Amino acid sequence: MFNQSGTRRWTHFHSALQLAQPSFEDFTECFPLYVEEDKNSASATFNSISDYIEAQNLRDLDKLFKDYNVQENIDILHKIVADAKERKARGEVRKDSWREDIDPRASACAKTIPVLEQDVARLRRQLKETEELNRELQEQLEEVNRQTNEVNGQTLDIVNQLERACEEWQQLPSDEIEGWTVQTLESLKPSVRT
Repeated sequence: MFNQSGTRRWTHFHSALQLAQPSFEDFTECFPLYVEEDKNSASATFNSISDYIEAQNLRDLDKLFKDYNVQENIDILHKIVADAKERKARGEVRKDSWREDIDPRASACAKTIPVLEQDVARLRRQLKETEELNRELQEQLEEVNRQTNEVNGQTLDIVNQLERACEEWQQLPSDEIEGWTVQTLESLKPSVRT
């Protein structure tokens, strides 16, 4: 179930989990009368319970190990510790090395605050760019809206003129118009023929 390859630290951690299983002696301490009366049945009961607990624990631990990348994180911790021991052996002192006079909270803040400040600066730049883009889009939208209103006004003027023309046309005497039309056509016929 568990990946046996890994650092020495992972191997020790995994072995400790396997050794943490209760022994028959522990079972005997809990149920001394049962073991004295029927050692074979007690042994079988212990084996059944132990197998069940071990299988359940292994399933649960496997899920936890996968969910939290335990082996990978323990291997990373091992590498960090090994690197620190090597630096200490060489006498190398780094700016970020642990000192007993430093409060852990201050040390954590010293590492995280610069990262958070970079994120804040990046987010402020993004916000400024987004606000500028929004201003440009707002100006474009207002210009399109102004042009649309202008075109709508012109269209309304044309529609009003057409309505007035239709009203005036309807007021004209249709009989007289028909007569004028016939006269015009008759007068144009000889010129069209030639």
